Amino acid sequence: MLNKICIYCGSSSGAQTDYKSAAENLAEILIANNMTLIYGGASIGIMGKIADAVLQQGGKVIGVIPQSLVDLEVAHYGLSELRIVKSMHERKSQMADLADGFIAMPGGLGTLEELFEVMTWAQLGFHEKPCGLLNINHYYDGLIEFLNHSVNEGFVRSFHRDMLLVDKSAEILLDKMRRYKPVKVDKWIEYNET
Repeated sequence: MLNKICIYCGSSSGAQTDYKSAAENLAEILIANNMTLIYGGASIGIMGKIADAVLQQGGKVIGVIPQSLVDLEVAHYGLSELRIVKSMHERKSQMADLADGFIAMPGGLGTLEELFEVMTWAQLGFHEKPCGLLNINHYYDGLIEFLNHSVNEGFVRSFHRDMLLVDKSAEILLDKMRRYKPVKVDKWIEYNET
C-alpha cells in the first residue's frame, strides 16, 4: 500500500514554470489520496514548492536533511516533521526507510543519484518498493533513451529496466505504482536460467 511517497526533485526551480505547476499538481494528487510526502527537507526549488503545496492543503510532510544543509539555511522549518541527520547517507537511508514508493521529478545530479540508488537497491532485492519517473515536458527523455540503450548493450536486463515506471501524468504514474509487482530475479543469474 502506498501511504508515504518519497519525492526526489530539484533544489532549483528549473527553467520552465511547468516544473512548479507539476509539483503543485503532484501535491494535490498526494492530498487526494491521503498520502504523506517524504522529501529532502529543503525550503528552496521544486523541493520547497511541493512541500509548501502539500502543507497549504493540510497534508503531512516529513523532511529529512543533513546538518550541513541546515547550516546553509535551506531547511524548511514549517513541515509536519523535520528530521536533522548527520550525513547525506543517513538522509537517503531514512527517506528510503520511511517511504512506500519513490518518484523522481525533474532535478539535477542529486535527484539522479537518489533515484539510481533506490533502483539499484530494488535490483539487488534490498526493497520491493515501486520507483517512478515523472517525465514533465520530456525532461527525462534522454535518460529513458540511455536506459534503453543500456539494455540493448547488455549492461541492464530488460526486467530491471522495467522496474522504473515512467509517465508524464502524476495520476497515471501513481496508478502504475499501485499495480507494481516487484521483480524477483537474482541480478547475477541469467534470465533463461530462472
